[in-house]
Amino acid sequence: MDLAYLPSPSTGVLHLGPVPLRAYAFCIILGVFVAIRLGNRRWAARGGDQGVIADVTIWAVPFGLVGGRLYHVITSPDAYFGEHGEPIRALYVWQGGLGIWGAIALGGVGAWIGCRRRGISFPAYADAVAPGIALAQAIGRWGNWFNQELYGRPTTLPWGLEIDRAHRTSDMLDVATYHPTFLYESLWDIGVAALVLWAARRFALGHGRTFALYVAAYTAGRFWTEYLRIDESHTFLGLRLNNWTSVVVFLGAVVCLVVSARRHPGTDDMSRPKDGGGDETAGQQPRPHRRAGDRTMCEKRSG
Repeated sequence: MDLAYLPSPSTGVLHLGPVPLRAYAFCIILGVFVAIRLGNRRWAARGGDQGVIADVTIWAVPFGLVGGRLYHVITSPDAYFGEHGEPIRALYVWQGGLGIWGAIALGGVGAWIGCRRRGISFPAYADAVAPGIALAQAIGRWGNWFNQELYGRPTTLPWGLEIDRAHRTSDMLDVATYHPTFLYESLWDIGVAALVLWAARRFALGHGRTFALYVAAYTAGRFWTEYLRIDESHTFLGLRLNNWTSVVVFLGAVVCLVVSARRHPGTDDMSRPKDGGGDETAGQQPRPHRRAGDRTMCEKRSG
């Protein structure tokens, strides 16, 4: 018997009369709120208009939820369309199962639409919200704790996570404690947010480089937490699908960092004249010795 362990919640749902309040959903909502709040502060601190981040995020969040669920269902189809699967459960987002890769990809499409509607630079928006997204992921991972899902391999370490028998895999029904990968990733994400905030200030990261740094740092941590997990997943050459995705996305983020640093050194200009609108030139303000090809943060352009 283990002398110490991390307990799991007995339930992830509280009932307010007939209304179920699901902890997983609250974790996601709280994470979104934190991301918007921090992103808005960063945007305003650099001369941007208040409320822009929230306006764009209204587009990004629903797209991200759909993308996250689609990625999960596509990469784990047996649970919904297999021999004993229930297709209707693909719609049960509140029970867990959101793939971050799909959420970021389709959420980015929604954010791009929102940026186009507001006449602002999509890379500039991504830079502003990058550390907030990391914190949102750190908070959202606690939803896995409430649902007792996505835990790691068995362990006897003092911080091993106790999983109820009903939530264990069929071949480990007699094993009680596992690596708390939700906690590992949550702590890593907090560290990523701190790294991004420091680096953006220290090295004047702009033109999408802040977001690229977040992606590179996150995927580095996701690789090793994913390696610990034992939930069902497709594998290729001995590694889980999400491990390979982490490697590919990490390399892509590094390339973006290097290319952007060469083509667009420095940060974006977020200043707006008093009569600035949402057109192509809104947000531009004459600056001495501005190099040809530089773009301001409030210029309209595709990401």
